Amino acid sequence: MTDPIADMLTRIRNASRVRQTEVFVPFSKIKLEIIKILKKEGLIEGFEELKIGPGGSQFGGLQINLKYDGQTPAISSLKKISKPGHRIYATKTELPRVLNNLGLAIISTSRGVMSNKEAKKLGLGGEVICEIY
Repeated sequence: MTDPIADMLTRIRNASRVRQTEVFVPFSKIKLEIIKILKKEGLIEGFEELKIGPGGSQFGGLQINLKYDGQTPAISSLKKISKPGHRIYATKTELPRVLNNLGLAIISTSRGVMSNKEAKKLGLGGEVICEIY
């Protein structure tokens, strides 16, 4: 797999379209940081870090509990911006505004992974990973 973050976003997108309440993704530190941001922004119910994956596999993962407002998923769109073959960077003055700041962008900065709103407060730029609304 060349882009594990895109795989995670696709799993979440597919699960929300078929109204699943939970989705499992293989563990990585950057995925954990992205999920923490989603939890902090109120786009998912919660998550659990699993030491052993489903079916008794030896690798851990993250069990993500998706959030719904009645029948409507809280996450309506997930879009990967920076790809392995085409990295997208933004300076502190060029940070993306998603849906006039109703959505959020995930930025990988020199101080870690954070939302575009946090990066703007700290005056940081970085790689634009994805946009979520």
